Amino acid sequence: MSSVPQAVKSIIIINVLAWIMTSLDKGGIIFSYCSLYPGSGNVLPVWYRPWTFVTYMFLHGGFAHLFFNMYALFLFGSVLERVWGTRKFLFYYFATGIGAGMIHIVVQMLTGDFAPTVGASGAIFGLLLGYAMLYPDTVMGLIFPPVRMKAKWFVLIYAAIELLLGVSGAQSGVAHFAHLGGLLVGLAIMLYWKRKGRLYSQFR
Repeated sequence: MSSVPQAVKSIIIINVLAWIMTSLDKGGIIFSYCSLYPGSGNVLPVWYRPWTFVTYMFLHGGFAHLFFNMYALFLFGSVLERVWGTRKFLFYYFATGIGAGMIHIVVQMLTGDFAPTVGASGAIFGLLLGYAMLYPDTVMGLIFPPVRMKAKWFVLIYAAIELLLGVSGAQSGVAHFAHLGGLLVGLAIMLYWKRKGRLYSQFR
């Protein structure tokens, strides 16, 4: 991983180590204290455990969940960190991840869904949005479905699918509104940077 930018490499390593630790934690203590949970019964509401807005991003429900998130982080995050630099990339990554968690928690409280949430997917969707805004006409080759399309269309189609699945509840167990939250927070940040002429610049 010598050619992988430092922040992306560090995040991947931390996620892998966290997955190993949770796999060995048969009592589920790490998940109980570090997953994003709106609160129900004997579990403290998330507002009394603010660290979980960060820690949930480093936990995953299984190897496939971890692998696909880290693969996307490697693909899109590496490009963004090289353009933005480490500081700006880390700000964007955590802002979209934390924002995604907050939006997801609000939706959970409104719908009475008290299932715990884990995963870097909200931040990953933010990275995808950022990549699509920097390189909208870049053609992406998808594994599933096996098609090629421009990044801007991929993001729009994926956002529509996530909204449909989230509203319909057709795919339970997946935090669709966290995914949408990452997209929305990422869009807000990118539009602000675009207006300020800082879309491609690094933090000073």
